[in-house]
Amino acid sequence: MRVAHVITRLIVGGAQENTVATVLGLRRRPNVEVSLISGPTSGPEGSLEPLVTGIPDLLTRVPELVRPVRPWLDLRALFALTRIFRAQRPDIVHTHSGKAGVLGRLAARRAQVPIILHTLHGPSFGPFQSAPANFVFTAAERFAARCTDHFVTVADAMRDQYLAAGIGRPEQYTRIFSGFDLAPFLAAQNDSVLRAQLGIAPGDFVVGKIARLFELKGHDDLFAAATELVRRCPQMKFLLVGDGAWRGRFEQMAGDLRLQKHFIFTGLVPPSEVPRYVGVMDALVHLSRREGLPRALPQAMAAAKPVVAFDCDGAREVCLDGETGFLLKPGDLSGLSQSLERLASDAALRQRLGQRGQEFVKERFPTERMVEELFALYENLLRERTEQR
Repeated sequence: MRVAHVITRLIVGGAQENTVATVLGLRRRPNVEVSLISGPTSGPEGSLEPLVTGIPDLLTRVPELVRPVRPWLDLRALFALTRIFRAQRPDIVHTHSGKAGVLGRLAARRAQVPIILHTLHGPSFGPFQSAPANFVFTAAERFAARCTDHFVTVADAMRDQYLAAGIGRPEQYTRIFSGFDLAPFLAAQNDSVLRAQLGIAPGDFVVGKIARLFELKGHDDLFAAATELVRRCPQMKFLLVGDGAWRGRFEQMAGDLRLQKHFIFTGLVPPSEVPRYVGVMDALVHLSRREGLPRALPQAMAAAKPVVAFDCDGAREVCLDGETGFLLKPGDLSGLSQSLERLASDAALRQRLGQRGQEFVKERFPTERMVEELFALYENLLRERTEQR
């Protein structure tokens, strides 16, 4: 079985970590040849390329495959991907992310690849986009769907949104949770040395948030609730893990609110270091308005941390209200404040929610389970194609 995965760029992010883990996991299976094709990786989010560049014949870079819409470069990327597929002759092309998802599927059809899959890591259209942008992105997804044999979703919410938009048929969708290496999170400790380095006192209650510092990630909502939270709970600290173009804006907001001592910006943290930071958190918030299934939620749950999330896209599929954390309507700042105050004052509640969340993730999110389910899907699709001939 020859499988080619295609992604727009290998920045530090959930879709990219999922793709790299899948490729490396499939490589360990007998009789499977895997390749990874990516555009150039750039930006403040960091790069996952070092995880794959040392493996011979694995990564192929396509310089024309850039994230912004660039018609001339997009056409050249389409032709480049077609040439690669014709040379590699994969049995399956599996695409990820918006730009690579559209161009990769079109190129795979031009190269007459037998099976074409696409993973929906997050929506490319929705209320977060303008009407013209929604029209363009929805049209592009409908067009690319004609070249798609099957969709993999990281959450059922993605399936429901795409079916509602007239993209694909129900039997074309399979949910496979985005697995990750659980061990470092299961072993995460409340490291007193790291707390001291970050300026966190022993008695502080740490609210963590792992996300790019950018729009739609929900940082504005956290800042909007922070003043009242700190007034009622002076020992509360907010640990923002990640970097991005809006860091300066958020640092300015912390200053304007006179909360510099309560907001801690870690900057870019390598994925391997994320468990250390999760270990010093007492709870994690996820307030994004656009996400497939936020990786930060199961990661925090693996470390037995309670979570608070806005009910956006796939968050409700892991943040089970009253079981693993608190699920709120998007923008519910009162509920956000009440949930965090309740967690800060009730250690037994934190322990109960954390333990239930850890059990949930241990069963559903191991990398091995993700790779096994995906491999089984590949086999089924190839078998069906053979039977149809």
